Amino acid sequence: MADPVFFSDADFELYKALIYRESGITFTTTNRSILESRLKEQLRTLGLNSVKSHYARISTNKEDLKSFLDSITTNLTRFFRNQAHFDALEHYVVPELMKIKQGNNIIRIWSAGCSTGEEPYTIAMLLSEILPPPWKYEILASDISLKCLMTAKEGFYADSRIVGVPDNYLKKYFDKVDGGYKVHADLMSRIRFDYHNLANDSGQRNLDLVFCRNVIIYFDETAQTAVINRFWDSMAGKSFLFIGHSESLFGMKTKFDFVKTEWATFYRKNL
Repeated sequence: MADPVFFSDADFELYKALIYRESGITFTTTNRSILESRLKEQLRTLGLNSVKSHYARISTNKEDLKSFLDSITTNLTRFFRNQAHFDALEHYVVPELMKIKQGNNIIRIWSAGCSTGEEPYTIAMLLSEILPPPWKYEILASDISLKCLMTAKEGFYADSRIVGVPDNYLKKYFDKVDGGYKVHADLMSRIRFDYHNLANDSGQRNLDLVFCRNVIIYFDETAQTAVINRFWDSMAGKSFLFIGHSESLFGMKTKFDFVKTEWATFYRKNL
């Protein structure tokens, strides 16, 4: 049971509303304990002695609000997570895009909710392997967590974090360093990491491919629909959307077509 002195039901409702308003993330009584533990860490870090003083601070200071939103997000990822998606990317999506984009040999990709960078680096390695000249790719990778983005930009991963990377990729795209592996600079240069809150329009347009996996699961239906429709606005007329294997657009008011292949299922914007 929550400590009423530390974090009352009224406090919980205030924070829940602020988090939803600023990020689309939904907290319920089930995951209230996660919020409480993150708040205790924040109070210690900022030297504050009450939830009310913390709430007042993040309500008026955008940088402190960013830091708080960073602290409550869950960032579980790995290289080649859900291999079936990358098989579908290689054998279906990329060949389709190469047919569609005749005369325009740049594939533009957004890894939304990229966490510590494993997903965009995986996409970059795969496309570097399979795209023939003169084809090129550009990747934007974004997250709400500044801490995760710093890790992604550094491109260093401990030995335990590169499990799942094929040996030939490891030799070609990483350097072995003390305690782990460092992504090659040329691969890193193909990815632009940037802060973005999915509650807002990214300003991106004419994207060929969007990966947003295991992110909207933290949103309620209204926020999910808003995010997915913003993806639609950011994407080219013929383009593809990958979401997490436990996520679905079924029953949601969107314009995406469902695509089922022998490798994986995903969505297509078909205009």
